[in-house]
Amino acid sequence: MPLFDLPLEQLRGYTSSVTAPADLRDFWDATIEEARTYPLGATFEQVENHLSVIDTFDVTFAGFGGAPIKGWLHLPANRQAGSRLPVVVQYVGYSGGRGLVNQDTKWAQAGYAHFMMDTRGQGFGGIVGETPDPHPSAGDVAYAGLMTRGAGSREDYYYRRVYVDAFRAVEAAQSHPEVDALRVVLAGISQGGGIVVAVAGLVAGRLDGVIAALPDVPFLQDFPRAIDIAPRGPYPEIASFLGRHRDRYEPMLAVLNYFDGVNLARAATAPALYSVALMDDVCPPSTVFASFNAYGSGPGNSSGPGASTGADKEIEIYRFNNHEGGQEHHWIKQLQYLRKLLG
Repeated sequence: MPLFDLPLEQLRGYTSSVTAPADLRDFWDATIEEARTYPLGATFEQVENHLSVIDTFDVTFAGFGGAPIKGWLHLPANRQAGSRLPVVVQYVGYSGGRGLVNQDTKWAQAGYAHFMMDTRGQGFGGIVGETPDPHPSAGDVAYAGLMTRGAGSREDYYYRRVYVDAFRAVEAAQSHPEVDALRVVLAGISQGGGIVVAVAGLVAGRLDGVIAALPDVPFLQDFPRAIDIAPRGPYPEIASFLGRHRDRYEPMLAVLNYFDGVNLARAATAPALYSVALMDDVCPPSTVFASFNAYGSGPGNSSGPGASTGADKEIEIYRFNNHEGGQEHHWIKQLQYLRKLLG
């Protein structure tokens, strides 16, 4: 795959045309306040994982609308009694679920508590999930897949439910007695990276304890440009829908504005380590740089590419990679980043 997006020197300065709705903060305040009317009810049941160095707990907590959301909590088996560990809350890629009990334990292998959230209505893409979406979007048509589900209104859009689940996953992780609630790291690849960006923005001023965000080749950023140029992956679901519903472009963008990572990133305050792949035709690099350049640039912070913002941020660039990004090479970068951050 050749380079197909803007040259790197232009990417570094690229800013999205996306403008945040005037009531973005109010919308999310009301959404999270409603979600918190349901008791979190987080439970942790230890299960057999067939591993000698990691203990695993089957997690259930209340997400959007009080619906039960599943997850795994992995802890190093050799942890010191009475200690509290920093926790990595991980979100998974599009179509994936939490997986099998021992399928992904790498953060626990590195000595962290590792909380992996299942994604409602997903788990159909090779990595199994166990969380249904019991709140189907009412009265709207959608293209196959999840990107246009409920996109007729901001209240019904699918990712409203997912972002709330992800916010409450942080609260669930913090509730475990062996987790340090003031040392929470958000991590994820692709859709998971996009959810990281969203949660980093949503927790600002609403929930303490998130100290770092690790969005890896993030999805759900700069919808207008992504819809126009991404030839592969979930974004074309939206383009295909609009190809049949020719009068829905502006109304749909008005809804997507509330969920665009570029808008939510501006509010973030936690330090961030992004990654981007310059040959990525699923999450085009310009959309990732749009998010990175917006990150932490909300009211009270200077904004624009290269400006000093309210959040420290770095980006690792993988010039010759597609959507796989840095993979194991980038995980080493993340480990080094957290080791430095946590001392």
